[in-house]
Amino acid sequence: MPTATDVPAARERILDAADRLLARFGYRKMTVEDIAQEAGIGKGTVYLSFPSKEEVALGCIDRMVAQVIERLEAIAGGPGPVGERLRDLLVERVLGRFDYARTHAASIDALLAGARPSLLTRRAGHFSTEARVIERLLRQEDGEIASTDPAADADALITATNALLPYSLSPRELGNRAGVERRALAVASLLVRGLTSPLPPRGRAARASHARSTR
Repeated sequence: MPTATDVPAARERILDAADRLLARFGYRKMTVEDIAQEAGIGKGTVYLSFPSKEEVALGCIDRMVAQVIERLEAIAGGPGPVGERLRDLLVERVLGRFDYARTHAASIDALLAGARPSLLTRRAGHFSTEARVIERLLRQEDGEIASTDPAADADALITATNALLPYSLSPRELGNRAGVERRALAVASLLVRGLTSPLPPRGRAARASHARSTR
């Protein structure tokens, strides 16, 4: 019988195996039996960590996003002006997902079709966590960023860059990393310029009022 210390190790093996199978066969063709065989464990061990194939696939996405968020936190807490870190962070949240999705695009589409409520709920949680990383960065006043409402601005930055996330891209765009990187950098640079441009007192008050009204 697996011990408590065996479960995390088995979970990682299961996710590693599922990632390989999702890239190789896609979500629809992948089975729990396939995952167990690929991981070199029994089918019952898979079910000890995940109740279904859907939860395994969602776990792969959760793990990928957790790795992206870890890199975002490292950028936010690193050296350099706030504006530069913010730009790099926004680009990374796009490219981190892009690099994963290039080999999993069909699987993610199939998962979205078959498990849309669960995937969208998770996605909302991921976006919220990322927004709070950005909010903390915006609160690091260095005289460069003119954010009157860091929480609202962070949510807006997430929304603005969501248009470049893999599920919004065409298959052709998913095959062009350099193009996506250029677009992400252009969008991130534009957003940062908007926050670094000082507003007149009246404009600043109006933006703060608008941010409060849209919460």
